[in-house]
Amino acid sequence: MSLIVGHPTGNANSRAAISGFYDAGLLVEFHTAIAAFPGSFLDKISYIKALSEIRRRAFDQKLSSVTKTHLLKETIRLLATKIGFEGLIKHETGLFSVDAVYRYIDQKVSSALNKRSFSGVYAYEDAALASFQKAKNKGINCYYDLPIGYWKAARKLLEGERSANPEWASTLTGFNDSPKKLARKDQELAWADHIFVASTFTKNTLNEYEGTLPPIEVIPYGFPAVTEEKDYRRLGKRPLKLLFVGGLSQRKGLAQMFEAVTPLGKSLELTVVGQKTGANCPVLDQKLALHRWIPSLPHSAILKQMREHDVLVFPSLFEGFGMVISEAMSQGTPVITTERTAGPDLIRHGENGWLVPSGSSSAIQAILEELLEQPQKVAIAGKAAMETARSRPWELYGQELATAVTQLIK
Repeated sequence: MSLIVGHPTGNANSRAAISGFYDAGLLVEFHTAIAAFPGSFLDKISYIKALSEIRRRAFDQKLSSVTKTHLLKETIRLLATKIGFEGLIKHETGLFSVDAVYRYIDQKVSSALNKRSFSGVYAYEDAALASFQKAKNKGINCYYDLPIGYWKAARKLLEGERSANPEWASTLTGFNDSPKKLARKDQELAWADHIFVASTFTKNTLNEYEGTLPPIEVIPYGFPAVTEEKDYRRLGKRPLKLLFVGGLSQRKGLAQMFEAVTPLGKSLELTVVGQKTGANCPVLDQKLALHRWIPSLPHSAILKQMREHDVLVFPSLFEGFGMVISEAMSQGTPVITTERTAGPDLIRHGENGWLVPSGSSSAIQAILEELLEQPQKVAIAGKAAMETARSRPWELYGQELATAVTQLIK
C-alpha cells in the first residue's frame, strides 16, 4: 500500500494526517510548498524575525525522507504579502495568490503520479482536481479532505447575513469566489472515491451538493497537549475575561458577539485576536476600538492568551471545525460556540462548554450573564474541557485517519 499526499501549507490537521499515514506505513510521498525540519537551513533562518512565518511550516524529522517541497510560488506569495505587492497576490487571479499556490501543488502531485505507482491519492479542497484526474486515468483511488463546509451551503446560510447586517457584508469574502473556482470545487467532489470531514456540520452541508457523492466519513481533529498551568482562583473577583480568536469576518458571528457583550459593560473584558479580511468595514473598526485587539500572534502566544482568559467566545455562522475550540479546551478555557462548528461533536452543553443557536446574540448574552452570576461554572466547565482534550490527542486523529484509509485501500 502506498499513498501520495499534497497540502500547500501543512497546517495542524494535515501534519497530524501525514504523520499518521507515515506511522502506518502508508505514506510514500508528501508534497508541500515549504517544510522546515529540525536543524535544516530553513529551520535555522526561521529564527530571524522577518522569516518567522517559516516556523509555521515545521515538520517532524521522520517525514524528511518522504517530503517534496515546491518553494517558488509560496515563497513569492509570502514576500509579496510583506512588501505590499497586492497585484501579485490578488484573489484567484494573482500569479502568486493563495489559489495559485494550491493549484501549483496540485499540479506537482499530478506530475508525480507519472513517475511511480501509488495505491491512493489524498488531497485537500482546492488542491485536488489535477491530481484526481490523473489518478483516475491510472486507476488510483482518490481520497478527498474537505476542511470547511460545502460552498453552496455557505452561500445559503450566509446570504441572510448580508441583508440582516449589511454593514458587515464586506467581510463575507467567500461571496467573491468566481464561478470557475466554485465549479472546480464541485469537480473535485465528483472525482472523489471517499470524502473525509472533521465535523458533523461539515458532513451535513454536503446535502446541498446536487450530484451523487461517495461515502462521507467524519473523523474529528485532535487536541493540542493539555496545559498544567490554568489558574481559576480569581474568578468572580474581577471582570470576566473573554477571548475571541479568528479571522475578522462576519462568517465568525462578530456582529452577534459584540452585540452580546455591549449591555454587560465593565463586568467583562473582551480581547479579540485576528486579522481583518482586507475589506473596508467601518463598523468593525468601531467595535475593535472599544475592546483590546491584537492583529496577530504566534501559535504559542495564542495558547498563552487562552490560558489567561476565562472563556473563548466563538459564535461562528459557518465553520468546518473551528480549531480554536479544541485549542481553548486544551488550555482549560471553556468555549461558547454554535451548532455550525465542531461544537456539537466536542461539547456537552453546560458540562465542558456551551452551545448557542447561530446568529443569536441574546443566547450568548444569557450564557455570559449566567457565568457572571455563577463564576464557579467556568472552572467546572474548564476542567471538564481539559478531560475531553486528554481523551483525543492529535496522534489519535492521525491514527484513525490512517486506519480508515488502510481499510479503503485494501
